[in-house]
Amino acid sequence: MTLSKLSLRNAKRQAGDYLIYFVTIVMVCAMLYAFNCLVFSKEIHNLSGLLDNMTLMIVLASIVVVFIIGWLVSYTTGFMLSRRSRELGTYLLIGLENKQVARLFFLENLSVGGVALLFGIPFGNLLYQALRAILLTMFSAPYHFHYRFSLKAIVLTLLYFSAIYFFALFRSRKRIRRMKIYDLIYFERQNEAELVKKSKTRKTLFVISIILGIAGTLMLMAATKLLIGVIGAGCIIAFIYGFFTSFSSGVPAYFERKPERKYQGQNLMIFRALTSKLATMGIVMATISLLFTATLLTEGAGMVFNGIFQGRLEKNAFDLLFVSDQESHVEQCLESMAEQIPLTASWQYKLYQGVDDSLVTYLEETAGYYPFSYSHDYNSGLFMAYSDYAALRDMLGLPIAESEPDHYIIHCMPYLEETLSRWNQPLSLDGKTLSQGRIYTEQFAQNNWNGNGHQFLLIVPDEACVSRPILRYAVAAMTEYNITKEQYETLQNSLFVRAMDGINSLKNDWDYMYSKASLVREVAVWSAMSSFPLFYLALVLAMTAATVLTVQQLSEAGRYRRQFELLRKLGMDSREIRKTLFRQLAIYYLMPVIPPVMIAIPFILDLCNAVEPGTMVGVNSPPVILAVSLGLFFLVYLLYTVIAFINMKRNVLPDHIS
Repeated sequence: MTLSKLSLRNAKRQAGDYLIYFVTIVMVCAMLYAFNCLVFSKEIHNLSGLLDNMTLMIVLASIVVVFIIGWLVSYTTGFMLSRRSRELGTYLLIGLENKQVARLFFLENLSVGGVALLFGIPFGNLLYQALRAILLTMFSAPYHFHYRFSLKAIVLTLLYFSAIYFFALFRSRKRIRRMKIYDLIYFERQNEAELVKKSKTRKTLFVISIILGIAGTLMLMAATKLLIGVIGAGCIIAFIYGFFTSFSSGVPAYFERKPERKYQGQNLMIFRALTSKLATMGIVMATISLLFTATLLTEGAGMVFNGIFQGRLEKNAFDLLFVSDQESHVEQCLESMAEQIPLTASWQYKLYQGVDDSLVTYLEETAGYYPFSYSHDYNSGLFMAYSDYAALRDMLGLPIAESEPDHYIIHCMPYLEETLSRWNQPLSLDGKTLSQGRIYTEQFAQNNWNGNGHQFLLIVPDEACVSRPILRYAVAAMTEYNITKEQYETLQNSLFVRAMDGINSLKNDWDYMYSKASLVREVAVWSAMSSFPLFYLALVLAMTAATVLTVQQLSEAGRYRRQFELLRKLGMDSREIRKTLFRQLAIYYLMPVIPPVMIAIPFILDLCNAVEPGTMVGVNSPPVILAVSLGLFFLVYLLYTVIAFINMKRNVLPDHIS
């Protein structure tokens, strides 16, 4: 049999023995190709110029994926080398040279990667169609299915895979060429020692790791500077490795102190499983746990960012809003709107300066969230005439706000309603005292610095505004349909051209135009830029860690089968044998998940609560984001766990038991 035929035969056997690894590589190839298609898609780039930044984010994420999958391939090939060392040593005994055996191992693993590439690219094209449909839907663009391959995306995916496999396999090839027959044959039987032998050292390391984990999580949650976040991340890494090193090494010591527990129920079998790989289990478990931590944090962050952008969109009330400190600019804008865009309604109005900053001071002292820590001319509290307020409410289709004699109305963001209801202070205007009236909280363009008051607005009778200084001029409008990107840009350009024709420049600090349709596109861009790369990374991280766990567990099937057969002969019934296998797998798969979950829960909740109140609500509320983040993670993880359990049950338990 030639070397190439032997490599092909071994590659087929390897793909069957490590099917879950092969499927993971196929899935990663599909994701790499799908996201590469987004990078080179002119259709996607034409949606918005800002999507060029998404291209950079995807490329950076793909580079990280290359390193992660490179580690997976390197770990798995090293693991395969240890499992097949006797076979490879036998090849040397029958006359093959080291370089031939190294080439054989290199070619068969490269063949597995090549086949995964062939399967992954067509599947990746389908995945690209799904990503493309999501993006086009986000931009309200029409979607038509077309199955076309991108040559540039294929070439880039091939380059990524070449970097992954040649780096990982080069190390294994170099290692085999240096090993002797004795080293290969007895490579799998090398003795392993405990990582931490002294009981006192284990206890100290365990306590220190717990302290570092708490400190690291708190620093990540309170990180206002990059340095604090980096230190916090370092503490969490130290915690995870310290925890698993001391925990795994402490298992034998625990049973030595309480030998009676070793022989209770199925503890003896589980004890052997935990100690059989004692020297490496701590490091492996810690690495997997670190990947799971990164998975949950990136996934949670992606959902929070998406919630923030969606919250911004929901707070924009008018189709078009232009605010300036010069009335002529507003008149020009209204004229340009009427000429270029079909309007269903429009209203030009004024915003007046408040009396003093007493209300702002009250909010700073009592409100849970009120970001006014610097001087701003909105700090006096903006006034609006009741007639303008009624017209704008009518434009938005809101119920009529009844005007009460000698009262003023407050319109604010929902999260300030309770605090402002306790304000109940009178206003003195032109010798007339106004008492506090009703409070309204509908969306009224109050989330922008130059909107209808930043977070709150006071509505007073028209006659009370006569003597107040005018702070801003504004025009709001509703359109017949969502204006296009080109219409919005044309409107902006026409205003700028008119300003250059002799009227004061519109390009000053207080001229702002808001478009709901433009904001929809902006939100879509930022959501895509943050969510797509983060979920991409999160999925790859989860799949990588779960694959390492599953491959390592399934590789022990032969040894476990012999152990369970011996237990059956010793009198253990079928029910106890199945229960033992289940408990063994449950402990094995739960151990690396517990620390990430304990870190991710407070981190995600804190990240949700760090943004403006009223933003993370509904489907983007903190409990929902946390539940979805954990649910998606455990969905992927459970899939690998079920596959492992089914395979272990079929390969380990005797036919009459399984």
